[in-house]
Amino acid sequence: MTTKELRRIKIKQRVRKHVSGTTERPRLSVFRSNKQIYAQVIDDLTGRTLAAASSLGITEKAPKKEIATKVGELIAQKSKEAGIETVVFDRNGYLYHGRVKELAEAARKGGLKF
Repeated sequence: MTTKELRRIKIKQRVRKHVSGTTERPRLSVFRSNKQIYAQVIDDLTGRTLAAASSLGITEKAPKKEIATKVGELIAQKSKEAGIETVVFDRNGYLYHGRVKELAEAARKGGLKF
């Protein structure tokens, strides 16, 4: 593992000590790879994923930030369909910048509250 990966894991553990999803307010977790971005709404008490969206289903060519925006809108839409209004945002050790920020802002515009 590189020092960059270890740094992210340490930050993730620090954040997850305080952030936990409940049935009333599940956790919106973001995972970012070099090519894709994924978002899940998770109920940590039962260990179930309530809604999920990723850039794997998006076939059009666009910059990564625009694709992250579309994934944010998609996760907000799927959460609404599942009856979820408010979530706890888990940036998963990533900085709140770039693609993670775009996804979060698009989810807020889509109607999720966090």
